[in-house]
Amino acid sequence: MTSDAFHVYDTTMRDGAQQEGLNLSVQDKLHVARHLDDLGVGFIEGGWPGSNPKDTEFFALAAKELELRNATLAAFGATRRAGLRAADDPLVAALRESGAPVVTLVAKSHDRHVELALRTTLEENLAMVRDTVEHLRAEGQRVFVDCEHFFDGYVANRAYALEVVRTAAEAGADVVVLCDTNGGMLPHQVEEVVADTLSVGARLGIHAHNDTGCAVANSMAAVRAGATHLQGCLNGYGERTGNADLVTSVANLELKLGMQVLPAGALAEATRIAHAVSEITNYPPSARQPYTGVSSFAHKAGLHASAIRVDPDLYQHIDPALVGNDMRLLVSEMAGRATIELKGRELGYDVAGDAERLGRITERVKAMEQQGYTFEAADASFELLLAEEMEGARPSYFDVESWRVLAESSRGTEATVKLRAAGQRLVVIGEGNGPVNALDHALRQAIEQLYPDVARFHLIDFRVRILDQGHGTDAVTRVLIETSDGQDAWVTVGVGANIIEASWEALVDALTYGLRRHGVPVGTA
Repeated sequence: MTSDAFHVYDTTMRDGAQQEGLNLSVQDKLHVARHLDDLGVGFIEGGWPGSNPKDTEFFALAAKELELRNATLAAFGATRRAGLRAADDPLVAALRESGAPVVTLVAKSHDRHVELALRTTLEENLAMVRDTVEHLRAEGQRVFVDCEHFFDGYVANRAYALEVVRTAAEAGADVVVLCDTNGGMLPHQVEEVVADTLSVGARLGIHAHNDTGCAVANSMAAVRAGATHLQGCLNGYGERTGNADLVTSVANLELKLGMQVLPAGALAEATRIAHAVSEITNYPPSARQPYTGVSSFAHKAGLHASAIRVDPDLYQHIDPALVGNDMRLLVSEMAGRATIELKGRELGYDVAGDAERLGRITERVKAMEQQGYTFEAADASFELLLAEEMEGARPSYFDVESWRVLAESSRGTEATVKLRAAGQRLVVIGEGNGPVNALDHALRQAIEQLYPDVARFHLIDFRVRILDQGHGTDAVTRVLIETSDGQDAWVTVGVGANIIEASWEALVDALTYGLRRHGVPVGTA
């Protein structure tokens, strides 16, 4: 188990799941919990048992199926209702019976919320906090208290907000968490309020929302002021603009403030886990996510590449491997020779000693990007270009004689592909939902007979960009196609006078690159 000196507390499956369009099944939540445990977080908030059947089922299954090595499961719920004893409240009973070792109670700490939302007195609200904490502690559960709207409540009525914290701590709450529920605070305000609240004598935590874009910064400010419990969500999930990104926060604590808050080596799994959870939630990861985004350590300008060739640390604030990420060099019209040289080395080609060839490749890239190609987003197409320049010929597994598409509104779309491969002439007709899909089917059917690896390749993303929009229907079109073999993915680019021509070029590159990646010798079946 992780140390209790500092808590890393994840609320992805409860607060994060309040994000618009994000829905997790019970099985999804079990998978997410296992990933969080691999990351080494101390506490995983599984949901609110008793409030909905899904969360109740999750805790029942978790007791049987989850084997956590690092984390402790926490159940979320509310203090008892006004006028009831905690022992008689059915929602408190659901927390008691959830099997979770930890219960996190949400409590009102803003006087107007007590009076207008709970419709009770300030004194009764304090009794609700005290009674619920004492009851659950007597039942053998550890209790954390989330003080909802604490910072706004502190501004409106400091004395009452502090009294809620004091009451929770005296009743036996291990941690009292100060919540910036509206996400409106700035770091200097958070630091001042946390420092003042410590005078109550409670152990404090922070739960920050990102409405000012300061959730991570506010979390750092709270820790600097003395908070020893940090709440957040993977990938910054959460309602409105989200919660504090847990990975960003933890990476800042470990790599910038020198605090060991995860098990040794666990942070190196952060990128893998962030992306794995993104697949479960069906929310594509942000390329510009701090630390874990695919662009977090991507370098485009030639000036950067020249410096990186001397020392990668000159343009990187950390070694990407510390969070399980990689440095990437983007090839574009901004690329200088250093970028091409480094990218070539990354792909296994040494072009540093051939100034003429290096210059030719650089100029070719710039010329093609002027025509509309983009290689920073299509590494696979660039590798094929580089192979052509270095090996004297473009890798090719088949020669296309012709292709044709016939689209009829009543009969669907049909594509015919004629090609030669491994000494055979193949003519294949494919049908599909639109011209690109029909072409893809025809091409695959043709070469799959000779190259069975193609059966593993699947198109997973298709993007179209009109490059000179002022030209209307005769504008140049760029297509980016992402293909996967179930383990890795690669992107290819095509440019043409129409979407079908551009798509065909990207499709051919995608299959060619895939076969090359699988080690299939050129010209063999």
